[in-house]
Amino acid sequence: MIKNLSTFIILFLILCHGLAEARQEIVVIQSIKVKPYEEAIEGFKSVCNAKIKRLVVSELEGANVEKRINEIRPDMVLAVGMEALSRVKRIKNIPVVYLMVLNAQSILSGENITGVSINISQEKQLTTLSKVLPDIKNIGLLYNPDGTGYLAKKAQAAAKKIGIKLIAKEVYNAREVPSLIMNMKGKIDLFWMLPDLTVITPETVEFLFLFSLENRIPILTFSEKYVELGALMSIGIDPFDIGSQAGEMANKILSGRDVKSVQRVDARKAVVSINLKVAKKLGITIDEKIIENARIIE
Repeated sequence: MIKNLSTFIILFLILCHGLAEARQEIVVIQSIKVKPYEEAIEGFKSVCNAKIKRLVVSELEGANVEKRINEIRPDMVLAVGMEALSRVKRIKNIPVVYLMVLNAQSILSGENITGVSINISQEKQLTTLSKVLPDIKNIGLLYNPDGTGYLAKKAQAAAKKIGIKLIAKEVYNAREVPSLIMNMKGKIDLFWMLPDLTVITPETVEFLFLFSLENRIPILTFSEKYVELGALMSIGIDPFDIGSQAGEMANKILSGRDVKSVQRVDARKAVVSINLKVAKKLGITIDEKIIENARIIE
C-alpha cells in the first residue's frame, strides 16, 4: 500500500510539473516603471495565471521590441501604456491586449488587438456627477476635435440621455482657452475638464482654477492631481481593476476565443476624489454618504 501511495505521489508531482511547464506565456511590454502600471500588472496577474515575461521599453535602449517578441514567440502580448502599444501594433500573428491607454483607437489597426482604455465612460461620469452634485444642469466643455473629439461626442450623447445641457466648444490653440471659458460665464454650473493637451497647459489650468473660485463654478476633472491643485472633484480610474479587466480578456483569448469577439472596453470602476476645502470655498455641501465612499483631499 505504501508503495502504491508513493507511486501515486510521484505521478501526481510529474503531472503537476507537466501542467506548470504547459502554462501559456505572455510577454508584458511596459512603457515605463511607474506605480499605476505596476498596480495594473498586479491586477492582471491576480486574474490570469499565465507565465509572465516583462520587457520595459524605457530600459531596452532602442532595441527592436517587435523582433524580441517574435524571438520569444509568446501566446499573447500585454501592452501597458501608449508607448508600449505603439511598439507592438504592427504584430499580426499574436493576440495583443492593451491597458492603461487613453486614445487607443488613434494608433490601432489590427484585428488581433483588444484591451481596456483608461477612460471612464462619459455616461458613467455624468451619472456619478449627478449623485455628487444633483443641482448641476449646465456643463461647459472645451475640446480639440483632433485630440478629444471622440470623447466630446460621447459626452454630448451622454448629456442628452441624462437630461443635462452640455455647452461644448472647439478649441485649436491654448491661447483661445481663456476667452472661450469667459464666454461661458453665467451659462454653466460646472466646467468639465477633458484630458486634452490643447486645453490643459500650466497657464490654462491656473486660469481655470481662478475662474472657478471667482465665479463659484466647480471643476470636474479626470485626475486626482488636479483636485489637489484646485478642482472640486475627479472621476478617475483604478489601475488594479483595469488590470483585472485585461486579465479576464486574456483568459478568454487564451482559452480559444477569437480576439475579434473580445470587445475593447472602457474602465469599469470609477474612483471619485473630492477636495473639501474647494467645496467650502465654492459654497458647496457634499452629502456625507458621498464623502464616505470618496477619496477626500483637504
